[in-house]
Amino acid sequence: MSGETPSRDTCAGAAVVRSPQGRRLRAWLTLAMILLNLMFAMGAGTEVPSGLAPRAAEHAGSASMGKEEEEHGLSQKPVEIVRVFGFPITNSMILSWIVALGLIIFVQVATRKMKQIPDGAQNFLEWLVGGLYGFLEGLLGRHLVDRTFWFFATIFIFILSANWVGLIPGVGTVGRGHMTPHGFKIDQPLFRGANADVNLTLAMALVFFGCWIYWALRENGPLGFLKELFAPKGESSGLLKVVLAVVFFAVGCLEIVSILFRPVSLSFRLYGNIFAGENMLETMANLVPALSWLLPIPFYFLELLVGVVQALVFMLLTAVFTLLICPQEENASAASQD
Repeated sequence: MSGETPSRDTCAGAAVVRSPQGRRLRAWLTLAMILLNLMFAMGAGTEVPSGLAPRAAEHAGSASMGKEEEEHGLSQKPVEIVRVFGFPITNSMILSWIVALGLIIFVQVATRKMKQIPDGAQNFLEWLVGGLYGFLEGLLGRHLVDRTFWFFATIFIFILSANWVGLIPGVGTVGRGHMTPHGFKIDQPLFRGANADVNLTLAMALVFFGCWIYWALRENGPLGFLKELFAPKGESSGLLKVVLAVVFFAVGCLEIVSILFRPVSLSFRLYGNIFAGENMLETMANLVPALSWLLPIPFYFLELLVGVVQALVFMLLTAVFTLLICPQEENASAASQD
């Protein structure tokens, strides 16, 4: 490794990780993990709406009639493991804490003793950060990526790690349960996929929404922000200018509605895909009890791919939403100077 010429992504990663921006990135990584899990915990005690939990309603109805009916598939509501001073701790919250703590420890260990020629964990971290930085720089431009990279890198790494950790054997299969005629059934799993809980995905979407407002106001100013939403684009005069002003004002009102629904679409897109994947794995495991160890294996490889795709989609959508509201001329001029 020491005799090879470092790649462009590795050099970029080394520059980012070792620079003051890299130190800020590590600090923001720790702060973002704490903030995400804090918001996640605040929403953990919220009841799932009845419209989102038809299986739970059916199960309650059958229990009241005295008929024991097994519910196949992952429950839409996370299981409360314990309460600390009246604060609910759920199984998905525990897994998200494990993922966040693992990432923080890995980054601290990888950057504790920086080497000029990286190897091991430092080499992997610089490759990952450099690849993400180069990819986002090509999309957003140097100016904007310098201001927003900490968030997009954190959100991609955290979502990807949470998706893959949720596939480790033992997640959803270790916990308390009871014996049934078909074998032992887990009622209260100790761990649950973090992104299979809508509380976490909504927390991440809301954090982005707050960052998006801050970046938009910082780049445009309050008046420029309103112009980006409502002002007519291009040059016009006379009656056409009046017509365009009315049209763009109406379009701006529709854009406001679209902006308000972005946290909902972002959160449910990620939650729905991960929740459906975990349900599919559990269904395949219960399809033929004698082959429960074999049938889910091909679908595990599919879920590994889905985990990467969903992390990439979440990061790309948030990056594009940011690019649409921030001045693109400034980004283009900054990129051309390099």
